[in-house]
Amino acid sequence: MGIYGQDWASYQSSTPDTSGLSFAFVKITEGLGYLNPKWVSQRDHAKANGLVWGAYHYPHMANDPRAEADYFLRQVAWRPGDIIVLDWEGYDDANASVPKSRQLVYRDAWLDYVKAQMPDYPVGMYCNLDYWLNVDRTSTCGDFLWIATSGRTAGRPGIQDPWLFHQYSEAGGVDRDYCPLGSTAELRDWSLSFQRTPPTPPARYTEEDMYSYFDVPANADFDLPVEPAGTLAAPAGGARNGPIWLVLSAQGRDAQVTTAFHVEGGAWGRPTGPVPVTLTGDKLVLHLPTDRLVDKVRIRSTAPLTGYLVGRQVA
Repeated sequence: MGIYGQDWASYQSSTPDTSGLSFAFVKITEGLGYLNPKWVSQRDHAKANGLVWGAYHYPHMANDPRAEADYFLRQVAWRPGDIIVLDWEGYDDANASVPKSRQLVYRDAWLDYVKAQMPDYPVGMYCNLDYWLNVDRTSTCGDFLWIATSGRTAGRPGIQDPWLFHQYSEAGGVDRDYCPLGSTAELRDWSLSFQRTPPTPPARYTEEDMYSYFDVPANADFDLPVEPAGTLAAPAGGARNGPIWLVLSAQGRDAQVTTAFHVEGGAWGRPTGPVPVTLTGDKLVLHLPTDRLVDKVRIRSTAPLTGYLVGRQVA
């Protein structure tokens, strides 16, 4: 019984062998500046082959945990069932001089902040036996523990605490993992169980292949990825980009909302707005520029919002 997976970084192929695997974790970011150049290909390859997919961040724990969490989270257009992980270990040059007490504070702050930002997703922690037994003081691991005890039998990590994933081997230069659940479907059901039931969007906006649900906190920048940059492939001789539709509903009180575009490889443009968004919901049409590729839309609201990205079309 049990299922198997792997965790991938830039050391692995963009399209690793998925034979016999049920899940894959992919490194996205490190610190405040590193981005795995293969992560999109690795994620898409995992999902195309039916794997449950998770993403992890490797910290530089002298930094602000919220800043690092924001850097990590804004890289991904998160989808229901994705799994979020903090890779909590610190033997490298960036972390070796950081006091263990600070490393512990960083971990707790990162997990708390990311869970508050991403309540519809499982948010957990990876660490090895040394960190779990000697650096940890509170048994805090978020929604799940992914424990690394390489060289032990899969499923027998040698700890008494509850765990969900076990990294049991590094054979062949690939980190190999085990989960005690009975099937890929069972793991997928677990990962989806964190999703709250979103309000139903107006039927005229529902396009399954262009649809995503998100939450915007109050008085904080929320970056919504436009993935891939721009919109769908442009027709011959046509312009990329065009309008995208957001259906936004304020939570608790009506809100004022400003938006800004980020140009791929460039910078943020000047914010536009504010525009009102009510408790009953409003459609906001954002006209992306046709002369540059937009990869993110920044939303800032005076009240919490729920929202849908309900469509993109070619100009």
